[in-house]
Amino acid sequence: MPPEDDRPNPWGRPAPGEATGPTAARTVVPSESDGAPAAEQFNCPNCGGTVEIKAAGYSVNIACQYCGSMLDVSDPDVRIIQRYEGEVRKLELPLGSRGVLRGTEWEVIGYQRRSENGQYPWDEYLLFNPYEGYAFLDTDGRGWSLGRQLTATPEKKTLVGFEVDGEFYEPFYAQTRAQVDYVLGEFYWRVHVGEEVLTADFVRPGKMLSWERSDRETVWTLSALLEPHEITDAFGIDPPKGGGLPLPHQPSPYRQKAGQFMKLAAAVAVALIVITFLFGGTSDPQTTRINLATNGVEQTAKVGPIVLDRPRQAVTVSAQAPGIENSWIDLTYTLTNRDTGETFEANNVVERYSGRDAEGNWSEGSSYSTSKFSMIPAGTYELNVFAAGSRWTQSQFGSSSNAQVDVTIEKGATFFSNLLLALLVVFAPALWQWFKHLSFESRRKSDSDFAGDDDD
Repeated sequence: MPPEDDRPNPWGRPAPGEATGPTAARTVVPSESDGAPAAEQFNCPNCGGTVEIKAAGYSVNIACQYCGSMLDVSDPDVRIIQRYEGEVRKLELPLGSRGVLRGTEWEVIGYQRRSENGQYPWDEYLLFNPYEGYAFLDTDGRGWSLGRQLTATPEKKTLVGFEVDGEFYEPFYAQTRAQVDYVLGEFYWRVHVGEEVLTADFVRPGKMLSWERSDRETVWTLSALLEPHEITDAFGIDPPKGGGLPLPHQPSPYRQKAGQFMKLAAAVAVALIVITFLFGGTSDPQTTRINLATNGVEQTAKVGPIVLDRPRQAVTVSAQAPGIENSWIDLTYTLTNRDTGETFEANNVVERYSGRDAEGNWSEGSSYSTSKFSMIPAGTYELNVFAAGSRWTQSQFGSSSNAQVDVTIEKGATFFSNLLLALLVVFAPALWQWFKHLSFESRRKSDSDFAGDDDD
């Protein structure tokens, strides 16, 4: 919209609070803009109050702001359609209020209180701009949405959804009846208390597609959810307090964060994996074989020496007994510094069992085990191995009483458990944000008539 000083006053009437001149039966307030509708004033035939038509030439119904009576302004004599005498509702947005929403200045000219047979009420304000036409401002107390009527029917997609401008809207509220409970102000269609239409709603994050059908016409409206500050900036009213269930078309506040955290976590995870394999691995293996009886008697062996030339270095010790069956070998390793006598100890076991029962063949255990020493100071070391073999029910599983185990010592190690723990720490914030997002979506969809049909 061009600046105000470059464009004639589009409203063609005084702003709220300005003098309106003497009251007449039907007075025309001329418009200063080309093509903009003129404002008109007349006296309410029910209570005598001065009523101003904001969009003269377009509006056909108006509810008197003093007594609430519905008037037919398309009739030159302003005929009473429905008489209503009582206290006029105090509106959160008074008629005549003006504010800028999404770059357009709107004036509130009409108000409806609507519900589903008296339940689940919501407020609907009719907005008007001489150049942009009409818009709807809706709220049920949880948030505000700005809607515009579509000029083309949305394209049907799948069995239940619709598409508008390439965006898909899934069903949320099934077809039901909505009624008008209260009316105030003017409208470009004939509206009255008790009027009913069939409605259904479809949503995508941030938008709602609404369908209404009466005995006269079918109307589609596309609404965009407003940020809380937008309604405050435009009309100076407090933003919704929040709480309770999310709005049907309210975007998850956690989805964007979850996506950002996941991208960051993925980048860090790749770096950790590269570092693990770049600085992990083993070298300079030395192996010794130990022959032992499976009678529980401990035998010893030495492997080395092995020279660690880094200030701090990992060491990997592995044991493999390929022929072991229904036996186990207890292993104790002592890594000893030849110069200082400092020792580092670890324990492990190699075991494997198999058999057959009523359910068939079974096996468990492994003939291979690994022990890792981390942060070993530089120096020359020897590995002392203490091994003891035992059999499980020897009489049942054979008479062999010997076992062989190959023990290998190597410089370096790859700590996959540490990598896994690091990845869990890195992904924890992203997973937490995704959990909150899914929880939000679950609460949002729980209000849908189709809840459970498309779980997130």
